[in-house]
Parts: sequence; C-alpha cells; structure tokens
Amino acid sequence: MDTPGTYENHLSATEPRWFAVYTKYKREKLVHKRLTESGVESYLPIITLSRRYGNRIRTVELPLIGTYIFTRITKAQYVTVLRTLDVVGFVKFSQNLIAIPDYEIRILQRVVGQGIEVEVEPNGYRVGDEVEIIGGNLTGVKGILQATDQNKNFVIELNQIGYSLRIQVEPAMLRPIRKAAGAV
Repeated sequence: MDTPGTYENHLSATEPRWFAVYTKYKREKLVHKRLTESGVESYLPIITLSRRYGNRIRTVELPLIGTYIFTRITKAQYVTVLRTLDVVGFVKFSQNLIAIPDYEIRILQRVVGQGIEVEVEPNGYRVGDEVEIIGGNLTGVKGILQATDQNKNFVIELNQIGYSLRIQVEPAMLRPIRKAAGAV
C-alpha cells in the first residue's frame, strides 16, 4: 500500500509511454493537430457515423471518447503537452499518472479500424465523486456528484458561493477529480 503523500508517476526519461489527456469540449481534433505539429506522438480514435438532419443524412467523424486524446511521450515532453492550447490536463487515477499499456491502444486502433458502430460509456462515476465541468459556460466549476438519472444526465451539487445549486450536466462534460470514499 502507498504511504500517504506519495504518488505514482509512470513517466520515463527514456521510454515513451501512452497517457490519456483531457481536452476542452469538442477540441480533440485541434489538440491532436497541435500536438503532432509540435512533434508529440498522439492518437485520436475517430469513428464515422451517419446522422440524420431533417430529411438529409450526413456522415460525420467524431472522437470515440469525447474530450480524450492519447499521447505517447517521455518525461521531457510532459510540459509541452500541458502547454498545448485546449489541453485541460492529464487523466490521473487517484492523483497518480498511470501509463496506458500499448495493448489497450492497439485494441482501440483495431476497434476503430473495423468501421463498426461502437458505444462508449464513461465508467466509474459514482455518487459522492468530486467532478469538474470541462465544457460549456461552466468550464472549471467543481462539485460533488449527487445523483444520476435515466437520461444519463448527472446532477451535481456546487458550493461556489455558500449555496447549493443543482444542475444537470452531460457525462461527457465532466472530468472526475477524486473518487468518493469507499469507491473502487
């Protein structure tokens, strides 16, 4: 078991490893382009979907996982990624910067390459988790997840000015900060 105050960091000075990065809402393609231009290896899984707009059907390319992009970096590239416009931060697990195994990235690449319809669901949000809104006019507002409803909207309690506000936020617009006590 880790001692309090110590954190795990999988960044290596010599071996590039995959990490997930949060982007601002609907900025995944821009961040991918900017990272590539700055010499950072990145991967953005894109799926092609047919959407109906009135009586027209349009094909759109969307990120498989909203607000996520994957980077393969060494320790020296960490700050470059963080300073990239529209990057919110690295995805951390209990404050730990954990590398994503190569085989998980290969699975994403294979699934996306098949041209099949894929549904992605955020896993791990629980009542009591501290979350942050990462898209829209409320970007940066933090709160405690209070409940979820059948429409996949999250109800969070915000304590910004000494009052509790209850609002509904789409799961794709949330980023977990800290798991509730007792959550796995």
